[in-house]
Amino acid sequence: MSVGKTAQTISTAAGAEARKPTAELNYQSKIDDPYSSHSIILTRVGEGKGRRILDVGSAQGVLAQRFSARGFEVTCVEGSAELAALGKDKCHEMIVADLDKPLPRLNGQFDIIVYGDILEHLRDPLQVFKGFNQSLRPDGRVIVSVPNFAHWWVRFNLLFGRFEYMDRGILDRTHLRFFTLRSFQEFLREAGLECEEMVATPIPLLLMVPERHHGGWLRLLHGMNAAVSRCWKTMFGYQFVAVAHPRNAS
Repeated sequence: MSVGKTAQTISTAAGAEARKPTAELNYQSKIDDPYSSHSIILTRVGEGKGRRILDVGSAQGVLAQRFSARGFEVTCVEGSAELAALGKDKCHEMIVADLDKPLPRLNGQFDIIVYGDILEHLRDPLQVFKGFNQSLRPDGRVIVSVPNFAHWWVRFNLLFGRFEYMDRGILDRTHLRFFTLRSFQEFLREAGLECEEMVATPIPLLLMVPERHHGGWLRLLHGMNAAVSRCWKTMFGYQFVAVAHPRNAS
């Protein structure tokens, strides 16, 4: 489904102020990587068929564009007015709101709510999570991706006393909250959700290695890494992607 310009709106929540983007303007799409969190999210949402989806922390609409193309009515929430302006043509409605402040009011309920790489950037992710989930239909689904702080690379660095923030990745300097598999599962339970599926993603080799070096050997290695990550989530999982529903749902 294409989104016509007459249907597109962009609004700013009351009290929202301009602030730094939740992602860099050159935020890289991970959709071309079949093992990435973006690909897993797209696989799990399925086809829209007019259903409503809320994309929390949508950045410039990397996922929202795909959701719209699949027939979803997409509402986006983004903290950066600059990124929201880039993504407003890819969704039905774009709401600019600082999620560290009172949450914006939403119109109606949603069949799916997606939190793609956003909770780790928030001061109080549980409050935001519970707040938006009040707009989830009783039979709806929540899909969440977070980085795994217990990944072997972080453990290795801590073993030698190193804890250095970076521009991207698990130790992104904008991350305010860190998750392990156990703490993430507890986070979902505390929010009143029951986890249906937990998938671990591998290190994004296709983004780390220059494209000119992409070849069969790299994709084979990436596939092997993905298999190991799913077998030993706590050690080799780079990100966790959870699909959950309200605990009292039938």
